[in-house]
Amino acid sequence: MELAHSLLLNEEALAQITEAKRPVFIFEWLRFLDKVLVAANKTDVKEKQKKLVEQLTGLISSSPGPPTRKLLAKNLAALYSIGDTFTVFQTLDKCNDIIRNKDDTAAYLPTKLAAVACVGAFYEKMGRMLGSAFPETVNNLLKSLKSAESQGRSEILMSLQKVLNGLGGAAASSHRDIYKNARSLLTDRSMAVRCAVAKCLLELQNEAVFMWTAELENIATLCFKALENSNYGVRVAVSKLLGTVMATALMPKQATVMRQNVKRATLDEVLELMATGFLRGGSGFLKSGGEMLKVGGSVNREVRVGVTQAYVVFVTTLGGQWLERSFATFLSHVLDLVSHPRATQTHVDAVYSRRCVSFILRATVGSLLGEKAQIAAAKEICQAIGKQMKAVETVVNDTSGENKSGAADIAASQHVMVCALQELGSLVQSLNATASPLIQEASIGLLEIVTSVLLHPSMAARLAAAWCLRCVAVALPFQLTPFLDRCAERLNNLKTSPEAVSGYSFAMAALLGGVHQCPLGIPHAKGKMVVSIAEDLLRTAAQNSRLSLQRTQAGWLLLGALMTLGPSVVRYHLPKMLLLWRNVFPRSLKELEAEKARGDSFTWQVTLEGRAGALCAMRSFVAHCPELLTEDVIRKLMTPIECAMTMMSHIPSVIKAHGAHLKASAAMVRLRLYDILALLPPKTYEGSFNALLRELVAEFTLTDNSANTTTSLLRSLCHYDDSVLLGSWLQETDHKSIEDQLQPNSASGSGALEHDPSSIYLRIPAGEAVPGPLPLGVSVIDASVALFGVVFPHVSYKHRLQMLDHFAECVKQAKGVRQQAVQLNIFTAVLSALKGLAENKSTLGPEEVRKSALTLVMGALDNPNPILRCAAGEALGRMAQVVGEATFIARMAQYSFDKLKSARDVVSRTGHSLALGCLHRYVGGIGSGQHLKTSVSILLALAQDGTSPEVQTWSLHSLALIVDSSGPMYRGYVEPTLSLVLTLLLTVPPSHTEVHQCLGRCLGAIITTVGPELQGNGATISTIRSSCLVGCAITQDHSDSLVQAAAISCLQQLHMFAPRHVNLSSLVPSLCVHLCSSHLLLRRAAVACLRQLAQREAAEVCEYAMSLAKSSGDKEISGANVSPFAPGVGSRSGIHSRHQGVNITETGLEGLLFGMLDRETDRKLCSDIHDTLGHMLSSLAVEKLSHWLMLCKDVLAASSDMSTATPLSSGKDEESEKKDEMDDDTMFTTLGEEDKSKPFVAPRWATRVFAADCLCRIINLCENADQAHFDLAMARSAKLRNPTNDLLVLHLSDLIRMAFMAATDHSNQLRMAGLQALEDIIKKFASVPEPEFPGHVILEQYQANVGAALRPAFSQDTPSDIIAKACQVCSTWIGSGVVSDLNDLRRVHNLLVSSLDKVQAGKGSSSQLYRESATTMEKLAVLKAWAEVYVVAMNIKKEAESEPKRAIKNTDDDDDDYGTIDELPPDSLITLVQPELPTLSRLWLAALKDYALLTLPAEFASQLPADGGAFYTPETIDTARLHYRNSWAPILHAVALWLNSTGFTCSDSTEAAAISGLQKRSTSVNLNQASGATANAKSLPEINKDRMHLILGVSIQFLCSPRPEEPIEHVTACLQALHTLLDSPYARIHIAEDQLIGVELLSVLHRLLLTWNPSSVQLLVTGVVQQIVRAAQDYLQEKRNTLNEDDMEKESCTALGEGGDSGGLIPGKSLVFATMELLMFILVRHMPHLSTKMSDSPSHIATETRLSEESARLVASTVTILSDLPSLCSPAEDSMPTPDEVSMLTAIALFLWSASSEIIGVQSLQNGCMNRFKNALNSCDPWVQAKCYQLLLSVFQHSNRALATPYIHSLAPIVVEKLKAVERNRPASNTELLAVQEGIKVLETLVALGEEQNRVQLLALLVPTLISYLLDENSFASASSASKDLHEFALQNLMHIGPLYPHAFKTVMGAAPELKVRLETAVRASQASKAKAAARQPAPTIHSAPTIKLKTSFF
Repeated sequence: MELAHSLLLNEEALAQITEAKRPVFIFEWLRFLDKVLVAANKTDVKEKQKKLVEQLTGLISSSPGPPTRKLLAKNLAALYSIGDTFTVFQTLDKCNDIIRNKDDTAAYLPTKLAAVACVGAFYEKMGRMLGSAFPETVNNLLKSLKSAESQGRSEILMSLQKVLNGLGGAAASSHRDIYKNARSLLTDRSMAVRCAVAKCLLELQNEAVFMWTAELENIATLCFKALENSNYGVRVAVSKLLGTVMATALMPKQATVMRQNVKRATLDEVLELMATGFLRGGSGFLKSGGEMLKVGGSVNREVRVGVTQAYVVFVTTLGGQWLERSFATFLSHVLDLVSHPRATQTHVDAVYSRRCVSFILRATVGSLLGEKAQIAAAKEICQAIGKQMKAVETVVNDTSGENKSGAADIAASQHVMVCALQELGSLVQSLNATASPLIQEASIGLLEIVTSVLLHPSMAARLAAAWCLRCVAVALPFQLTPFLDRCAERLNNLKTSPEAVSGYSFAMAALLGGVHQCPLGIPHAKGKMVVSIAEDLLRTAAQNSRLSLQRTQAGWLLLGALMTLGPSVVRYHLPKMLLLWRNVFPRSLKELEAEKARGDSFTWQVTLEGRAGALCAMRSFVAHCPELLTEDVIRKLMTPIECAMTMMSHIPSVIKAHGAHLKASAAMVRLRLYDILALLPPKTYEGSFNALLRELVAEFTLTDNSANTTTSLLRSLCHYDDSVLLGSWLQETDHKSIEDQLQPNSASGSGALEHDPSSIYLRIPAGEAVPGPLPLGVSVIDASVALFGVVFPHVSYKHRLQMLDHFAECVKQAKGVRQQAVQLNIFTAVLSALKGLAENKSTLGPEEVRKSALTLVMGALDNPNPILRCAAGEALGRMAQVVGEATFIARMAQYSFDKLKSARDVVSRTGHSLALGCLHRYVGGIGSGQHLKTSVSILLALAQDGTSPEVQTWSLHSLALIVDSSGPMYRGYVEPTLSLVLTLLLTVPPSHTEVHQCLGRCLGAIITTVGPELQGNGATISTIRSSCLVGCAITQDHSDSLVQAAAISCLQQLHMFAPRHVNLSSLVPSLCVHLCSSHLLLRRAAVACLRQLAQREAAEVCEYAMSLAKSSGDKEISGANVSPFAPGVGSRSGIHSRHQGVNITETGLEGLLFGMLDRETDRKLCSDIHDTLGHMLSSLAVEKLSHWLMLCKDVLAASSDMSTATPLSSGKDEESEKKDEMDDDTMFTTLGEEDKSKPFVAPRWATRVFAADCLCRIINLCENADQAHFDLAMARSAKLRNPTNDLLVLHLSDLIRMAFMAATDHSNQLRMAGLQALEDIIKKFASVPEPEFPGHVILEQYQANVGAALRPAFSQDTPSDIIAKACQVCSTWIGSGVVSDLNDLRRVHNLLVSSLDKVQAGKGSSSQLYRESATTMEKLAVLKAWAEVYVVAMNIKKEAESEPKRAIKNTDDDDDDYGTIDELPPDSLITLVQPELPTLSRLWLAALKDYALLTLPAEFASQLPADGGAFYTPETIDTARLHYRNSWAPILHAVALWLNSTGFTCSDSTEAAAISGLQKRSTSVNLNQASGATANAKSLPEINKDRMHLILGVSIQFLCSPRPEEPIEHVTACLQALHTLLDSPYARIHIAEDQLIGVELLSVLHRLLLTWNPSSVQLLVTGVVQQIVRAAQDYLQEKRNTLNEDDMEKESCTALGEGGDSGGLIPGKSLVFATMELLMFILVRHMPHLSTKMSDSPSHIATETRLSEESARLVASTVTILSDLPSLCSPAEDSMPTPDEVSMLTAIALFLWSASSEIIGVQSLQNGCMNRFKNALNSCDPWVQAKCYQLLLSVFQHSNRALATPYIHSLAPIVVEKLKAVERNRPASNTELLAVQEGIKVLETLVALGEEQNRVQLLALLVPTLISYLLDENSFASASSASKDLHEFALQNLMHIGPLYPHAFKTVMGAAPELKVRLETAVRASQASKAKAAARQPAPTIHSAPTIKLKTSFF
């Protein structure tokens, strides 16, 4: 491929490669040329131009394929526009000659088409330069157009389009000719030609005035004709033409109007024209059977859908501002469409028309209007509804009967109502809280108008009104409870009106269904209210026959809706529900039999409706309350369900007796029964399988059903990837909701609320705007198919076989259309069953079952209906999966192989090729490996069948499946497959888009298979990679958006595996162009790809996107079309002035993505945009801070545009507010041209919320990046050093401004985000000093802003979650220490005081709007905020007390404006809290008590108070727990501080009363009154004891196992609380009296240390431990003192303390033991060398790192505590078991080694440590002594002499004493010997460390000691082995010391002759024995510096 990269075509290289590879080589050269021509040097190009032109024109006649000719034409045109234009006319003539050529053979066609392409490209690029030749060219093209075949026709039309584009107005003379020739082709049989004509005419209408004047009507008629029998592509192209022409007719472009005197069309004329298309003709002739399968009536349906899209194009082209001005007219026109009798001939038709009108409204109002304009539109819609309703009421109240057409009017009005109410609901829901003005302005009367429709005579309208209310309540949750109450009240008052019963119950059900979308819920009592209303309705249903039906339906509907509130509500009503369910059905079989004979047709209708309703409520119960489904409950449910199953068999006879009108009610019962059974475990009803299966099979095989109804589930049961075969990718377009109508199976897209009222309260399926249940006939079949799949795996093989045989029989019996329907249903059921088997991991059954299934499936592989073939293939794959036997799979594969080898017809070739793909898909590479080769070779052959695009599509699709499923096994077939894919891409005509889509899929699958290998550099891999890249390039350049989407995902895969080889500089700009595509799938693919790129290379992506903005002056990229969904087309002028499609401005890609968030509604797309922006933000925000902050600020600034935002406090702002409001009004009346520059839709609330979240993320990113971001002085100097430095602190005012805008917005979500941002800003900047005013912080200047941002959150109607957040911000702000102005502090403080009053109001006193737990959340948030403020206040007070009083600051010297704001006195905060403390302390304790109860394990649930706690109700216990979990920790800390400060002296009996009172009364609680003697009876000690237990209990319970996600603040708060608590004498006594509490607490703390690493936690833990130990010390001291006073003469006091007389410590009971365990753990963690596992000796520590400051502090406090422990032990055991003694010493030694000198020098510490060593030296355990010597050695050797000297002075004398004593008391054991040896080593070291002049004195200590260890000959023989070893040791050491210090040694020996004698004797004896004992004698070791190994374990 590299050889192709040259300016001129490398002809030698081309000649050398094989014929097959040449097209790829040529294409690769053209690709290279395309890139290089633009960048090349002009002179270079001119030099080689002649040769280049020759080569390129030569290629024209080499029959190039479609992609090649497109690129060839582009290059030729580019060459002429860059180089000389001398020969351009020659080349043009050449092309014209080729086009004129009469050769019509297929072989010559590519050459002709290449010439056509070149002509188009020349004119597009050079336009008027070629003006003189254009008439001839156009005539030439038009002539050949007449004789060309379809591919030629579409290419010629595309060329004409380019000619027109290039020439503009200059081509006027040919306009009419082109129009005449093209218009007839608009109804061509080829869809590609229709599309091309539409695009050509669209180009023409830019200049040809006659098209939108004289010819306007003809164009409209032509377009309507073109839409008949069209496909999606044609509908999009034609609707674009129609919509644009209509818009131009209404508002022509200025230039054209100036040229000619034009009569403009009026809006009414234009709309009238379009309406004729919408309302074309009736439904054709075949109403009955044909209607179900949509054969006859579909012509005009396609027209209607096309015209619907044209309406949207029309409005989008005119722009949002036009829509604002003309909305009233437009709305009434659109609503008239749906009231026209022609649009509503059948019910299904009416639903389809409604869908179309809703689509028009959503696509225009929903995306073109900003929030203000949407509110205005909502008002208009309200008025329209009100007008309609008035007309209806007139007819209803007209008793005279004069109004004959009244009934028809009402029927028509219902559809208008449905459309208007649905749009109103959608509008309000998308506006969310921003819609509150709509509700608050009485003049609009939205609620009155909507509720009035609840009494409409038509059920559809009532349901739509109920749905609209649900939307309003979800958007504005504070309306939910009032709505419910209001409906309940009306329902009670209007019980006698059937419409009212039905309408208000719909509304209540809808509202209950919306509760799950409102996090704050509704009060618990509403559940009881609903149950009592429903019961009442059911009870009174029988009283009045006029109302029986409505009351029955309404009662059950309400109970079904109640179930959606979930188990916490339903639990209370379950017994009643079970009773009601039991009573609806007969009790026994006898009663069931008896009722058959009774009743008339009306009674039966009511009975059936009642039973359907009961089953529906049951289904809702099972679906929404699975937790309540115990065995027992299921058993009770089964009684009515089994009864219903039995009843089914009686129904046919009842229908026979009473008439067919009962069929619908009976079908409803069956639907509800199937639905609930599908949710229950099949085991529960296996007894009824036989009867049930009979029903199910009869249902979907249409046994008793004359209509040919088909199920809607088949598509969803087929595999998603098969969408290319089924065309179901239409589900993924922006037009999904209307395109559904054109799908072939029955009732597709005809969903409507009235088909199943229960859907009003169910959750909406994802991606739907409004629930649309399908008609009953379809729903029943769907339900039966689904249930069949659930039951089938549990049925015996015998029955399976019977059913499968029966299916085959049913298919045989049926004929024609009916056979198709039966077969579709059966296949869906079989697929459902196979899926069920696979999910249950069960098998299909024995041979005969398989055979029967196989026959059924194989028969359908040759069915002419593609959907059935698809289903059969899928079923075959699933069968292979559940059978899972190689022979069976082989048989299936072989059958298809044989079929494919012999078959010639398209149908069986497509079916069986898919069968192969599905086999591989479900069995995977391993299971089908042996068939791989055959499958691949057959499919590769089929894919080359150029005669049938369909065969190519199916075989390539299957090939992609095989590549996907085979994985690495496919590696051997990659090259042949790739070369086929490339060949096809270069030759298949672009109009066969499905083939290209499948080629794209294959390419993607191959890339995935080769995978990471693609990075390699081998020859084969390079070839594969470049082939993949060429493939991607071809598909990227295809005109179809699905093919482009496939190309993008291929490139995305390539980028994942081989990022270096994907050229981002060309990929990113093309992705940006696609972001504005009109195709959802393409936008999705582009964003998904950007998301991946931004993860790795965000900076490059943004840079390349910006390059697009710079080059957007070029018209290069005008390929992207402006669509109704494309952004930025604000007005007509916009379309023509800016080049089409791309709108990247200076805000870059980020700005474009933010803009997309406002328009896109697709969930996946939006989440990918969020992720992409997130990745870009993470990598770029810190470097490009200003840019990102500006982006966020621009988005958030929209908040302040809403005229109703909270006004700021100053007068100036209110003035500007007024001005804003005025602007609003003028906006609707005048529209200046200059407005067009602004973006036409301000960011919507959801985007603003995202921007506020981004703001918080930016702050966090800066925090992790660089400290300078939070230091003004550093930031300023950095900015001076380098002006590009951008630091966050410099933008503080912007941050505050943004947070303020968000926090004071209408939208609750935005307020939350704003408050969160504000809190983050306060936390991060609170301590940042203001360099110019020392002693001040920079946030001080924003005190007023913060106060103003918080104030609105405390208003009366704020929701609880926002108040809770605001309290949090308040406490953060007050506690931050920023507030220096007492008045400002008071303002914020008053907000908290006001909310505290609310808390005191007690439960249930306020009018409740939300769930009780919302009140819990709010109250706890207030208490938590107060607690945090109190903790801060106490800390400030404590600091102020501990530091000396500062001199009063003299303010004269800084008389700046800061001088006036002096610092607050340190006690000002506590004085603010003090007055509230009596109340607060009680409330805090009450909250803690609640929390303690709520944390009890489930088995103690019975101990909880029956009527809840102080702040929660028993019904909302589960949600309340979460709120307590968030707030208990600061409250605990505050309580501990309060108790400590009052010293437990405050009994305040009212407090106890308050706590008990709070539990007793649910009315308002006045916390200050006592509630009787019971509470007062508790004495202060008892109260205190309870408090201690409460606090310790809560702490221990929490610290036992804090969840890992628990914030660290909770852990620290809890530990601080314990520390504070133990400061108070009372608490210390309490914990010391009961030693087990202390032990328990210590063991919990030990556990905490194991799981929580941060040193802050560990330091706090040691603090608490110290408190516990001190408490124990004090207590023991006290006890000893009292004992000493009493029993001076007795000795018993000595035994006090741990260890008693025996001296043993019992683990688990001993405080000392527990403490040591914990402290040793800390030491080992910080000094791992302590553990024997790290068996290095302490003398090696010198190489270790020094301990960090924190670790040193930890170790210091640990050691301090350890030194306190002995005082807790009884004298019987001087301290502790030896291992701990040793570990302790080791710890001290290590601590001394590694801590800093300041810490070590502390006198008390030093004394403590020395005492430990002294104790150890005097220990009676030799092992301890030995260890002690070793450790002392390391201490004495410490490099820091200042450390070692005090220890040497203090301890050396003791060592010498100890060693001297050994002479009298020689060692008896090895351990004792070891101790002596270690001691001597210490002395030797001291000698070595001594100065030369002191050496003699030091040796005078050592040498005599050693000599005293020597034995004389007599005693040597009788001595013990240890004694002998000591002798040897002493001798060795003496022999070693002599030579080491000869001078000093001599001096010492000379002074003491007796020593000399002993030594000499010993030496002689030793030499004598050497000969005998040479083997035993160890060689003397040379000690240069003593090294000690710690060999013994002390753990």
